[in-house]
Amino acid sequence: MSQNTDFIPFARPLLGPEEEEAAVRVMRSGWMTTGAEALAFEREFAAFVGSPRALAVNSATSGLHLALEALGVGPGDTVITSPYTFTSSAAVARHLGAELRFCDVAPGSYNMDPRALGEALGSAKNCKAVILPHIGGLPARTAEIKALADRYGCALVEDAAHAFPSATGDGYAGTLGRVGVYSFYATKTITTGEGGMVVTADEELAARMSRMRMHGIDREVWDRYTSKKAAWAYQVTEAGFKYNLPDILAAIGRVQLRRAADFLAMRRAIAARYDAAFAGVPGFVLPPRGEGHAWHLYALRLDEEALGVGRDEFIERMAALGVGCSVHFIPLHIMPYYAERYGLKPEDFPEAYAMYRASVSLPIWQGMDEARTEKVVRAALAAAAPSSGTGTARSAGAADRP
Repeated sequence: MSQNTDFIPFARPLLGPEEEEAAVRVMRSGWMTTGAEALAFEREFAAFVGSPRALAVNSATSGLHLALEALGVGPGDTVITSPYTFTSSAAVARHLGAELRFCDVAPGSYNMDPRALGEALGSAKNCKAVILPHIGGLPARTAEIKALADRYGCALVEDAAHAFPSATGDGYAGTLGRVGVYSFYATKTITTGEGGMVVTADEELAARMSRMRMHGIDREVWDRYTSKKAAWAYQVTEAGFKYNLPDILAAIGRVQLRRAADFLAMRRAIAARYDAAFAGVPGFVLPPRGEGHAWHLYALRLDEEALGVGRDEFIERMAALGVGCSVHFIPLHIMPYYAERYGLKPEDFPEAYAMYRASVSLPIWQGMDEARTEKVVRAALAAAAPSSGTGTARSAGAADRP
């Protein structure tokens, strides 16, 4: 295959003059760290998703850590999550001295299986929280999972890093549990480069997380320097963290938030074009779909037997054709740390492992024009050829329902 220098990256943010002006405004204000812009971003984000409280943080990982700490997770406790997620979803439990319990994804799905969760909850010791990732932007079966968590006295923490804006009939993904955490990392559906947001309707949890994200100080730190009154005194009431979001990033986030609906429409259009191109192609399995899909990822599954080409070779062929792809995710139970600590084998979570072995994430990002989309389509069809066997692509829509 010939090389193509017009390379399409797997992900790319869409930033324009408004974001530039917002950043410059903060630079010229003389105030660079957390302040009025971050507070405004919190109010606007809370209003967008319909949550009483929103707290801006420097990453979704920080937000998950704050959530578990505020819930009292610690040594002797268990936290349950899916192995089909980024390491942050699990690592935050270990940061607090708690142990992990994984439960498999549903067949044909990237999201947690309520049946597997029920089994895990029934045998877990001192389960304090369930961390529920919404993979790829498709809301998980949240109502079922929340009912199970409630039955066993566990707090539901939604890892909504992929799921913005994911609106369902019950509300936005991320607002349906005790705490929800969003990511504004560079590849996400809106971005601040690095950053995140925590939402909750629980005022006690909000107060705890607000205090702990800024060193455990008992008041907002930024107004010590902007108040006209002598306001230098403060108290450190806890050994907190440094998890605040700077104003320069919050200002960019406020602009991105106003563009969120347009960004979602762009991603949906790309996903629809891929669906149209790949439906009926032997060896291609379309991504799961359902209500509120934000299309953070377009994860195509490959039937190696039908295609005659494996997933890894397919990605190499795509790169040679000028298209960057990725894999979401390498399951945590096959990562050395978790595998060794908990004595896990790939076959322990067969659904997650099978999805990983077959899946490839294609480029899907706002600002990706029709010409680029068509190039990805052509490359994917070429990378899959020659195809062996017969069959048609199918959608796994029944696997995931909010």
